[in-house]
Amino acid sequence: MALNIDSVKVEISVVLGRSVIPMHQLLRMGRGAVIELDSKQDDPVLVLANDRPVARGEIVLHGDKIGVSVTEIIKGYYQI
Repeated sequence: MALNIDSVKVEISVVLGRSVIPMHQLLRMGRGAVIELDSKQDDPVLVLANDRPVARGEIVLHGDKIGVSVTEIIKGYYQI
């Protein structure tokens, strides 16, 4: 039985940055709270496929939509 690759679902996530905060601060956060990240506006982002790093990229804005332009494929994850 052959696998149809078009039917495989992959969850894509983009990591903009990271932060470590105390649990009590997290529990006090509400709508509109801002979490400061360890990255700058122009820093590359990490693209994850099913929680595994597959690429790096840059944030791009198209009107009111946000996207990622892939700038580097992380070798060793996919061998096609």
